[in-house]
Amino acid sequence: MRSLIRLDDWSVDDVGAVFELAGAFVAGRGPTKDGAAVLFFPATSLRTRVTFERGAHQMGLQPILFPETTLDKPEAHADVAAYLASWADVLVVRHPDIAVCNGLAAPGVLPVVNAMTDENHPCEVLSDLFALSAEGHVGSLRFLFVGADGNIARAWQEAARLLDLDLVQCCPAGLASPGAEWTDDLPTAIRSADVVLTDGPGRNGAALAPFQMTAALLETAPEGVRFAPCPPFVRGREVSADAVAHPAFVGHDFKSALLPVQQAIMAHCLDLA
Repeated sequence: MRSLIRLDDWSVDDVGAVFELAGAFVAGRGPTKDGAAVLFFPATSLRTRVTFERGAHQMGLQPILFPETTLDKPEAHADVAAYLASWADVLVVRHPDIAVCNGLAAPGVLPVVNAMTDENHPCEVLSDLFALSAEGHVGSLRFLFVGADGNIARAWQEAARLLDLDLVQCCPAGLASPGAEWTDDLPTAIRSADVVLTDGPGRNGAALAPFQMTAALLETAPEGVRFAPCPPFVRGREVSADAVAHPAFVGHDFKSALLPVQQAIMAHCLDLA
């Protein structure tokens, strides 16, 4: 039973299969399945929920949506999965606690897709990497993540370990993810970055204020740099308005990849290739 909880659990071949399937979905020839996808999402979810719900429907999977708090009852998650296995084909779960995803996947009766936890966000990172792969080999790119430790930073660390990416995290001392290659010298780091990534500052707003991404900084990056802030971003917070207006900004275009990638992840976990 294949699930996606962490990219650390996947292989390079898994990612390659997802990218191939995503390409097939983009071309309108992705695999289909008559079945059901049970989705657990909070009301605040926007991009991830739309693409999983719409993607499942297009694949032939009936999306059945619950609030993520449905999983907060005392019932064992292994029992939840065992019951749902009689009627569903895949579970897509956005829940703060990654242990919920682990518990649902533990009995091995249904594939579980982690649609974001407080620990990581593997689907988001795979989407950006797929968008980048359309422009060339991602292994040759130099990635700069500007922001503190958090679920997006850790998801990029997972991807870097799996795919041997050249990834540097830039933030104040003491805020980097465990094991990350780190610097606090943003003006120097951006001069060698092919892809610039950001995340919201969370509770570290004051410490990260000097690390706001601006058009002036992007002007010092190599030619062809791609700026992909993780949404939801806020102009005047982690990014300046002129950074979003800069030609390097690819945020909106890159996120169109969420739909085929979410479909490809479900298809791969369902062994539809």
